[in-house]
Amino acid sequence: MTDWLFYIFAILAVLAALSVAISRNPVNAAMGMIVSFIGMAALFVLLETYFLAVLQVLVYAGAIVVLFLFIIMMMDVTSAAAPKPAALIASAAALGVMVAGSWFVSFSELAGPFPERSVDAPAAVAKIFGVELFTRHILAFQVIGFLLLIAMIGVIVVSRKMPQPTEGGAK
Repeated sequence: MTDWLFYIFAILAVLAALSVAISRNPVNAAMGMIVSFIGMAALFVLLETYFLAVLQVLVYAGAIVVLFLFIIMMMDVTSAAAPKPAALIASAAALGVMVAGSWFVSFSELAGPFPERSVDAPAAVAKIFGVELFTRHILAFQVIGFLLLIAMIGVIVVSRKMPQPTEGGAK
């Protein structure tokens, strides 16, 4: 049964991600991103990593996509322009690299079988994750936070309406 659930959620996540990539409407793309994140969270549940599943839904599907939608609404973006030929060529090249890399990982001598390893308790994994994030990787964590803050301030500045000058001079 879990095999079927894996295939269903994997196909759901991939199709939603494809809809994000090909959608010309940014709101529809954001909704597709939410569905893709929920499909990924379901895959995390199947892997019994409940902490990552909850983080996936709360942080990505909840906070970041809401931030994207807020920015889209502030900028009043209706639809994207048609892609240029160079963008289509770059997309096809990236797809080729991804397919070749997936084939190499799947069918090379690095593909497995892998030895069994012991499974830690989920609370221990969450504790190790938190300790690593806030000790060893704290600088990267803070830099990403500042980058998101700068991006949000930049969107607010760019989307601000400038006052139109009146004819006959200003008083």
